[in-house]
Amino acid sequence: MKLPFAGRLLAVAMLAAASTIIPLSSVFAASPEKPKVALVMKSLANEFFLTMEDGAKAYQTQHPADFDLISNGIKDETDTANQIRIVEQMIVSKVNALVIAPADSKAMVPVIKKAVDAGITVINIDNQLDPAVLKSKNISVPFVGPDNRKGARLVGEYLAKRLKAGDEVGIIEGVSTTTNAQARTAGFKDAMDAAQIKVVSVQSGDWEIDKGNQVASAMLSEYPNLKALLAGNDSMALGAVSAVRAAGKAGKVQVVGYDNINAIKPMLKDGRVLATADQFAAEQAVFGIETALKILKGEKVDNGASGVIETPVELVTQ
Repeated sequence: MKLPFAGRLLAVAMLAAASTIIPLSSVFAASPEKPKVALVMKSLANEFFLTMEDGAKAYQTQHPADFDLISNGIKDETDTANQIRIVEQMIVSKVNALVIAPADSKAMVPVIKKAVDAGITVINIDNQLDPAVLKSKNISVPFVGPDNRKGARLVGEYLAKRLKAGDEVGIIEGVSTTTNAQARTAGFKDAMDAAQIKVVSVQSGDWEIDKGNQVASAMLSEYPNLKALLAGNDSMALGAVSAVRAAGKAGKVQVVGYDNINAIKPMLKDGRVLATADQFAAEQAVFGIETALKILKGEKVDNGASGVIETPVELVTQ
């Protein structure tokens, strides 16, 4: 099931710029017999997380007797401090479950431990918390999400078919301290290495359009023979497309992304973006919420020895 994007991206982006914490975007009145589930995402200025939120709201509307939902997001992808504060607010609010897409794989672990110690069921989605840091805190948090390395490798392999051995490419990475950014970069490199394509630069675009544009522009200037830019998400890919056009290299430098947000789809059709990966944003939070509700009911959840419940990711092209 794919839910339509609500079209609120611009308004939320403007609100995010004016506020350090986006106000609670959805609070359903709680009742004693129903568990309260808090969904804490990254930047709601990113279409991907708006779509995720819309999916969670739709699911709660379809299952009103099962749980109450509180959803929230942060100012931007790197606003870790405010995400920590939001989690602390959820602890004080005594939610029963916390479904979180952490802004930082390591820095968020201490407050996650506070939540676990408070008896809150925590489910990790989107960006996996660092397993070693979790272990150092003696906590276990299930991760419900896709194999980011696999998804990026699929995109990279599709791109490699349009290039030749020895060609130069650049990778625009997400926030470098996040597990999913690292995994996607690794997947891109897997595909490039297999095709003997040279990765001449890896730089962080912080998951953002403007930063992605800046990084892409710098790479195009420094490496005039660049044949492609591999962006760790579609927001940065949007920035890269603008940079390619500004450099007068449209049609000469390929761009690929990751997430399959609505804003990228026209670019897939007209060739400005070659490929992306769909990790089903509208369903990601739902997968996490369903897992949390099962645990709250005392049902067994099979997340294996790795603590991972893998969800789908697919290559998307024109």
